[in-house]
Amino acid sequence: MPLRTKLLPASLILLSAVPVIAGAARVSALAAPVTADNARFVAAPVPIVLHIVGATVFCLLGALQFSPALRRRSWHRVSGRITLPCGLVAALSGLWMTVGYPDPPGDGVLLAAFRLLFGSLMSAALVLGFLAIRRRDFRAHRMWMIRGYAIGIAAGTQVVVTVPWVVLFGTPTGTTRAVLLGAAWVINLAVAEWAGRRTPGRGPAARRRGTPGGASTVDGRPDARVGAAERSTTPGTTLVRWGDGDSARPGDV
Repeated sequence: MPLRTKLLPASLILLSAVPVIAGAARVSALAAPVTADNARFVAAPVPIVLHIVGATVFCLLGALQFSPALRRRSWHRVSGRITLPCGLVAALSGLWMTVGYPDPPGDGVLLAAFRLLFGSLMSAALVLGFLAIRRRDFRAHRMWMIRGYAIGIAAGTQVVVTVPWVVLFGTPTGTTRAVLLGAAWVINLAVAEWAGRRTPGRGPAARRRGTPGGASTVDGRPDARVGAAERSTTPGTTLVRWGDGDSARPGDV
């Protein structure tokens, strides 16, 4: 297994660390005295709490989905049933906050538009990822989930993009702030597209049948790899492609 593959989950968790810590501080501030900075959250705490909890679980648990050692059908399915809904909660509550909360100082119409755009794209990506796995299109599921995760974890990239500007020029506001934060979303999506297309997953599951000679076929064509793989699995299982790795899935045909 390449070293970069082993380090990817840890890198994603590290990228999530700053916004996760900031989110925890934001939630704890709800119990503090009301200030100009937290007044809008204290007045309506539900969306901010949903957003922070959902985003934290989505970013941290989602990072583990990139670990080949943990990418097994049972673990992937169980964790996915937690990760995907939390991602939707984070995206939809983010839209709720954008519409329902007054803009803080330094933000503006352009940044609000970016938040509405990318929050909607994240929601759509996760829904499309769910629909893809329902029809067993693993390649589409993988791509849509990577896109959704890229948008969701952009808060970490926004820190990376913004800090150099703060050091050199001071705290950005208005259009400059919107462009910097928007650039982080675009960077993440570009990396997601590159990574997803560089290591494509399996498409819609194909029915595998035996030929008279005992060789396995995929859509009627002999496939020597399948025959060799099936001999290595336990009785009653078929080897299928899941993400970047193979796993035995009981009962699949």
